[in-house]
Amino acid sequence: MKHFLLLLSAFALAACVGNSPSPETDPSGEPSVNVERDSSGQPSTAPESESSTSQSTMQSADSATPTAETTTSVPSKASETVPLTDIGNGQPAPVDPYTAFPTLVDGVFAHANALYKAGLADSAVAYLQRFRVIKPLWAQWEAKTDSMILAFDKTRAEKAKQYEPLVLEIQNMNRARAAYSMVAQTADSLISLEPGDALTKWATEQKQVAYKNTLAKAKKEYAEIKSLADDKAQFAEAQKKVTEFQMRYRDFEAELHIQALVDHIREAAQATDAAAVKYWESHDPAAALAKADEFIKAGKYKDAKELLNKLKASKLRKEANAKYRELADAYCNTQRKETSNLFAKAQKQKDPEKKRELLKQAIAPLDKCMSEYPDNSQKKTVVENRQFLEKELQK
Repeated sequence: MKHFLLLLSAFALAACVGNSPSPETDPSGEPSVNVERDSSGQPSTAPESESSTSQSTMQSADSATPTAETTTSVPSKASETVPLTDIGNGQPAPVDPYTAFPTLVDGVFAHANALYKAGLADSAVAYLQRFRVIKPLWAQWEAKTDSMILAFDKTRAEKAKQYEPLVLEIQNMNRARAAYSMVAQTADSLISLEPGDALTKWATEQKQVAYKNTLAKAKKEYAEIKSLADDKAQFAEAQKKVTEFQMRYRDFEAELHIQALVDHIREAAQATDAAAVKYWESHDPAAALAKADEFIKAGKYKDAKELLNKLKASKLRKEANAKYRELADAYCNTQRKETSNLFAKAQKQKDPEKKRELLKQAIAPLDKCMSEYPDNSQKKTVVENRQFLEKELQK
C-alpha cells in the first residue's frame, strides 16, 4: 500500500489546509507543487516528483501476473484478468487499483466536504483544485502502462514459443486421456523450467484434469474386478487383476482404498470351499438355483441355505447372493409371524406368570432370525420388536 500512496500522493494535502493559493501549472504543462502548512504551522506532506511516481507505478504493475484461461486451453491473451499475486521476498503487498483508487478519491471528496462544512470554503476549493491538476500525470501513467503491457506481452509470446512443444504434448495426452502419471511427469517437466506464472498454473490445472480422467477410469476397473469376486466367484482372476490394478494406480489409494479390495478378495477366496468350486465344473448351477427357489417357497429354509451357500462358489454367485437375501427375508417373516401369534396369546392371558412365559417365547423367533441371518434386510424392525417385548416383560 505504501507504493500506492506514493503513486497517488499528488492527490493528498494536509488534513486541515489553510487559506493557501491554488496550485499552478508551469510552462511545460506539469503541475507545480507548493509546500503547505496545516493549522499548526507544520508543513503538510508534499507530493512525490513525477519520476518517483512513475517508478511507484512500475513497481505496482510488476506485482500483477497473468494466468491461464481454462484447464483445456493455453493462455495467450494479454487482457486476461487475474487475481492479485503477492510475489513475496520482502516486496510490499500488491495494490488493487479497482478498489484503492476509488477509496482514495472518495477520501479527497470527503475531506473537501468536511472543510466546506467547517466554514473553510477557500481551503476546500484550493484542495479540490489541487486534485484537478492530477490529469496530466494520469495521461503519463496511461502511456507508461501501455508501454509496460507491450513489453510484458512480448516476453509472454517469446516464452510461449519456447515451451510450445511441451504444451502441445500435454494437450494431446489429455485429449487421448493418457494415464495421470504420464501427464504429471510431463507437466512437472514444464513447471521445472519456470515458464512463467501463467503456464505454471495451466500445467498444474492440466495435471488435475488428467487426475480426474484417470480416476474415473480406475473406478470402472475397480467395479469390474470386485464383480469378478463377488458376483462370479472368479477369485484367482480377481486376485491377479487387483495386483496389477494396485501397481498401476498407486496414486489413487486414498480415493479407491485398493488395499481394502485386495483384502476383500483374499478373504472371500479363503471363505469359499475349494471342493464346491470343483463341484460346479461338472454340475449345472442354473438348475441348482431353481431348486433353491423351490425350497424357499416350500419353507425348506435349511435346505435352501445349504444349496445357496454352495452356489456362491459357482459362476452364478451374484444370482445366488440375491436369492440368499430372499431366503433371509422369507425365514425372518416366518419367525416374526410366530412372534406376533405368541404376543397375541400373551395379551389375552390373565395369569401374569403365563403371560410372562408367552412373552419370552415370543422373543425366541426373533433371536432365531438374527442368529441365522444377522445381516437380513429386516434387521432394524426385528431389533425394535424385540426391544418392545423386553419392555412388556418389565411391566
